[in-house]
Amino acid sequence: MRILAGLLLSIFLSQGAFAECRSDRVDLRNDKAQVRFLVELAVSPQERAKGLMFRESMPQGEGMLFVFDPPQPVAFWMKNTLIPLDMIFLDRTGVVTRVHSDAVPGDLTPIEGGDSVFAVLEVNAGLAARYSIAPGTVMRHEIFSQGPAIWPC
Repeated sequence: MRILAGLLLSIFLSQGAFAECRSDRVDLRNDKAQVRFLVELAVSPQERAKGLMFRESMPQGEGMLFVFDPPQPVAFWMKNTLIPLDMIFLDRTGVVTRVHSDAVPGDLTPIEGGDSVFAVLEVNAGLAARYSIAPGTVMRHEIFSQGPAIWPC
């Protein structure tokens, strides 16, 4: 009985820890995977303009989350960006609407996200494919808590 109680408590605690929303991390899930990234937020126009420029590396479990409130058309480029990135575009509900994989460092070609982008997660190139992140994948983060989030905090 004690073993069963201990097992149930550990399952509850691990699920509770994963359910907690924090500003410095995002959780993504789909029918194939569930993954967490530590993130820096880019909310102000100045933060969004700088993004990940001039960085020579980024740990595999980290990224940058750009927030556009209200949702709007957005386009990114890779000017002064030194590392290849995957760009994950999301709507106001936290659903991935588009993924641009393997953005080329230094490329000035605009990468469009759509007409109503609320957030963009940039992670190291190849991670979207590794975790099957595609349109329909759902993200949880506190920025979605004020709207009609599909996966609320």
